Amino acid sequence: MNTKIVRSKSAIKQPKINVITLGCSKNIYDSEVLMGQLRGNNLNVVHESDKMGKDDIVVINTCGFIDNAKQESIDTILQFSELKEAGKIGKVVVTGCLSERYKPELESEITNVDAFFGTNDLQNILHELGANYKHELIGERLLTTPSHFAYFKIAEGCNRPCSFCAIPLMRGKHMSKPMEELVNEAKILAKNGTKELILIAQDLTYYGLDLYGVRKLDELMRRLSDVPGIEWIRLQYAYPSGFPMEILDAMNERDNICKYLDMPLQHITDNMLKSMRRGTTKQKTIDLVNQIRDKVPNIAMRTTLICGYPGETEYDFEEMKEWVAETKFDRLGCFTYSHEEKTHAHTLVDDIPDEVKQQRVDDIMEIQQGISFDINQEKVGKTFKVLVDKKEGDFFVGRTEFDSPEVDNEVLIDAATGYAANGSFVNVKIDRAEDFDLYGTIV
Repeated sequence: MNTKIVRSKSAIKQPKINVITLGCSKNIYDSEVLMGQLRGNNLNVVHESDKMGKDDIVVINTCGFIDNAKQESIDTILQFSELKEAGKIGKVVVTGCLSERYKPELESEITNVDAFFGTNDLQNILHELGANYKHELIGERLLTTPSHFAYFKIAEGCNRPCSFCAIPLMRGKHMSKPMEELVNEAKILAKNGTKELILIAQDLTYYGLDLYGVRKLDELMRRLSDVPGIEWIRLQYAYPSGFPMEILDAMNERDNICKYLDMPLQHITDNMLKSMRRGTTKQKTIDLVNQIRDKVPNIAMRTTLICGYPGETEYDFEEMKEWVAETKFDRLGCFTYSHEEKTHAHTLVDDIPDEVKQQRVDDIMEIQQGISFDINQEKVGKTFKVLVDKKEGDFFVGRTEFDSPEVDNEVLIDAATGYAANGSFVNVKIDRAEDFDLYGTIV
């Protein structure tokens, strides 16, 4: 009797690559590109998973922008290097802004990390993870956001000389992405269900100068606007100096370009703007805001400000408070100054106590809270097109075209009064409003 011997072939379980993303939307984009390449190499990749095995690899995409972000990045590296030390995970790889800026220090201080990479090391990271860079995957990403919106990076780096900013140290000079590549990426996203593109860069308005010799953001906006399936295009991080007014023409012409502009102005007094090396003045800033509002009357403008920059006097601060109260930005964020080494401002004395910096931020945000409340009250009784992001408790949560995810107002729709699928557009009548939230029903 012939006995057939069957050898059971136990499946070799592939280790997971768990990508952890810290910091801004530019980092989210970079993680998504990395994950798209890893998936294209048939590797098992996840984003911020809680479940990890002893052979799994953790890739930490760090932020090195200001003190709080640096501390969070260091704490996260230490957390996972301790898990590796305990034999609970296999490898730890660190990339992003912090390791671009402080690689030698990190390598000497945290010795059990397997490899440190900078911000432009994609091919080397892939090689470390047993993958090859696939050129045919340009434009392919593994979204970490809900599929109906995507951060859309149109350029890397920055040429601006702002005294307080370490971005050029970590991200290098401005490099625009070719327009054809961006249009192709938008088409891929749209085919996969993305309806909103949030255009990001360190400086959107510089787009095209390095590649084409002229600013071409308006042309890019129109080209992206033509992509079937893209219903909203949103601009984040526009720089005020040399602002290309023609982008407002594109905004007025196209229904799917949101009447929304994020323009970080940082301060308003002439001596602060000069010390910050912003290339503008108080009057030019006021004129620009007025020109933008004249050209696009219903535009929502968001800005960010810094409190406690070296040499900021009580007079400087009072002048900024007055300007915020008069200008009535639709959206506003405020940050305490962070003294960053190797920046121009680091040569100045960080002379404002932390508690004074924080008090100034609180004072500005209190003014903005009142402005936001008044603006929101004017929306009661009106109907807005809303993009639904998620369901949370008893509410569907969405946004109008005047709001970016994570940072701006939300529209809460009582789930008992109607149904709205995630990623769908619905018309919502606003019934009541608070400082930063609108409540409404689907009509």
